[in-house]
Amino acid sequence: MNVWDFFVWLFWFYIVVTCIWIFITVFIDIFRDPTLNGWAKALWVIFLVFLPFLAALIYLIARGRSMTERRVAEVQATRAQNDDYIRSVATSPASAASEIESGKRLLDSGAITAAEFETLKAKALANA
Repeated sequence: MNVWDFFVWLFWFYIVVTCIWIFITVFIDIFRDPTLNGWAKALWVIFLVFLPFLAALIYLIARGRSMTERRVAEVQATRAQNDDYIRSVATSPASAASEIESGKRLLDSGAITAAEFETLKAKALANA
């Protein structure tokens, strides 16, 4: 096996993986599309199973724009959910009273000294 045979094999491997990726993407999009009814989905799936290359090509031409719009909407919704989640769990600055209270508990437990407590209290009052 020479180097050209390897490159030809690599090319065909790339083509096969790309085709499988396209078929899976189209198949997933068929079931995620709320505008298609059950019969239309069944027909697309049958078409995709028996004539995969032609069906995928026709689907991408006929429904490619709506496929992209659905994907963009999905990504935006996911991003919005992530942003909302991050905002909900992000620690807001604690109030000065709660910082002083937690510092007092640390002082009482012996974890910090009185000087460290006074520094913490001063910082909490300065941030308020």
